[in-house]
This record gives sequence, C-alpha cells and structure tokens, in this order.
Amino acid sequence: MTPFTEQVIHIIRSIPEGKVMTYGQIARLAGSPRAARQVVRILHAMSKKHRLPWHRVINAKGEIAIMDDEGSHMQSFLLQAEGVIITDQRYISLELYQYQMQEEA
Repeated sequence: MTPFTEQVIHIIRSIPEGKVMTYGQIARLAGSPRAARQVVRILHAMSKKHRLPWHRVINAKGEIAIMDDEGSHMQSFLLQAEGVIITDQRYISLELYQYQMQEEA
C-alpha cells in the first residue's frame, strides 16, 4: 500500500459521525491536491476491507456523487441516520457539515 493510500484511509477513518469531507479535501490532506479521483478509487476498492465510513465522503459541491440509485439512496440514508440534513435528495451543506481536521484548521 502506498503512503498516499495509507494516509487517505487514515483521514477517512477520522471523519466523525454526522460530518462529511470532500474527495479533493482528503486528497489535499493526504499530500496530493490533484488526486481526488484517486480517493474515489481507493474508496471503491477498499471501503469494505478497511471498514471505511465511505458515506461521509462527497464531492466539492456538497453533493452525493454516486450515480446509481441504490448507492445514492444508501449514502443518503446513512448520512441522515447520523443527523445530516440532505436537500433535493443529494445536497449536503458544506458550511454546516464539512469536517475540518486539525492540520487543516
């Protein structure tokens, strides 16, 4: 596993319940600001194996980015179960719910 991948996994695990982070935010914190798509691939490939809270990662617009209905509904359901308010079935207020790690603040 690359150091970038290890860092991404660590960051995703640190997102508290009821908060979200963006793919780009995670990539930046992991040391590669232009690697948001790589974060997507890591989530897709390693969420189950590493028990990552994948549902807490959204796009830079504050939107659930999963396109298939089942995945999108599951992410929405899991976030709402943590108290996150979702508007228009896919939008999350980054102002209210975005998690800022200590290194970022």
